[in-house]
Amino acid sequence: MRRRFGVEYTLAGMDLLLHRIGWSVQVPSRKATERDEEKIAAWKDEQWPVIKRPRRTWAPGSASRTRPARA
Repeated sequence: MRRRFGVEYTLAGMDLLLHRIGWSVQVPSRKATERDEEKIAAWKDEQWPVIKRPRRTWAPGSASRTRPARA
């Protein structure tokens, strides 16, 4: 946008503008022919749990550096 029109927008701003004129996220119309469903399923079973660890349900803390959480 900056090179073409000399205007800067954030990603959220661009998303809003494009949706206003009726554009949307492009999604492939078909799956790749090279896609191996068995390998994908194996990866999801083996690798994804390692990457996506469970969140702590609750922990004391604060996002503020100047005002830490009280114990």
